Amino acid sequence: MGLISISICLTDIPKDRIKQAANGKKYINLVCAERREVSKYGDTHTVFVSQTKDEREFKVQPIYVGAGKEYVQQAVTAESIESMPPAQNMDDLPF
Repeated sequence: MGLISISICLTDIPKDRIKQAANGKKYINLVCAERREVSKYGDTHTVFVSQTKDEREFKVQPIYVGAGKEYVQQAVTAESIESMPPAQNMDDLPF
């Protein structure tokens, strides 16, 4: 499973889309979608404010507020360890 590291521009979020819950906390619904192509900055995902059904039906342009990059953790296997080059200067090890 890969992770998506995203960055959101808070100043681009429309204030009227922020809702206050009964507990006093403020929320906004966002969508993180995979891009068709990787951006020139290496972004693989885009973040925009969630649209209402009417906005989707009338094809209103989404309000983009951020972007993200997929992070795929590399698993360490016995084979990958065997293919690593030998360690140099082992004198600084604590044991």
